[in-house]
Amino acid sequence: MSEPTKFGTEVRGKLRSDVDMSRHTSWRAGGRAERTYQPADLDDLSAFLRNLPQDEPLHWVGLGSNLLVRDGGLRGTVLLMHAALSELRLEQDGLVYAQAGVPGAKLARFAALHNLGSAEFFAGIPGTLGGMLAMNAGCYGGETWNVVERVQVMNHRGELRERSPQDYDIGYRHVASRTGGEPEYFVGAWLRLPRGDGAASREQIKSLLSKRIASQPLQTPNAGSVFRNPPGDHAARLIEQCGLKGRRIGGAQVSEKHANFIVNAGGATAADIEKLINEVRATVLQQTGISLHPEVRIIGEAK
Repeated sequence: MSEPTKFGTEVRGKLRSDVDMSRHTSWRAGGRAERTYQPADLDDLSAFLRNLPQDEPLHWVGLGSNLLVRDGGLRGTVLLMHAALSELRLEQDGLVYAQAGVPGAKLARFAALHNLGSAEFFAGIPGTLGGMLAMNAGCYGGETWNVVERVQVMNHRGELRERSPQDYDIGYRHVASRTGGEPEYFVGAWLRLPRGDGAASREQIKSLLSKRIASQPLQTPNAGSVFRNPPGDHAARLIEQCGLKGRRIGGAQVSEKHANFIVNAGGATAADIEKLINEVRATVLQQTGISLHPEVRIIGEAK
């Protein structure tokens, strides 16, 4: 059902004001958003953006699994992609089309159902495709952009276009546009996956998920791996070597199970988490000379 907005348009999605962002981040911490919008579909998102002021701050959020929103909250509009841009289909040319709100585990299972390989690793990524494209997320030997044929992007004016991997500088947990100009946001992608064995893929997905459960603190709110692995080493090993496992600031704690995870052990504020991230970085740099780079995005204003 459409409703009028202060931006002079009608929308079919869900528009809310003064939203607690701890409900939309996997750390279950952080401040409030001025407003959120969950589009009904791609056309609705385009219509919504066309009527926004061009200086309106925009924040695109999927599952919020690599995101920390500071306690002072966010100005502008948060676009909630999860359960919004969720289209997933097999095209006639054999490519898989997936929109930005599709979770990694769903994408992996869909590929296995259609006897396609090289997508099993998606099951180990706790996010949606939009975020995976933005950071070239990966695990267990796979990376998102290794299987991307082309992407679908939208700018602040709601204009939709397609881009190829050649339009981006792509590296380890890094994606940057080579086209210049205004910002564009990933709203979908076509993936080229080789023929595979669906039954074998399903077994591999089960094995990867079991490995995740055994090695990661999934029962406690977290944002996945906090730091990128430095060349030739592992962030978790360096953090543990520096005696930081279990280190706690307020309700934020370096996981006892996996040192590259920071968990909300109870009542953590975003400030607690950010202070702990900074302390871990400073300690590892001081003791090893290695600078760890966060994978998580930190946005918003301090309280």
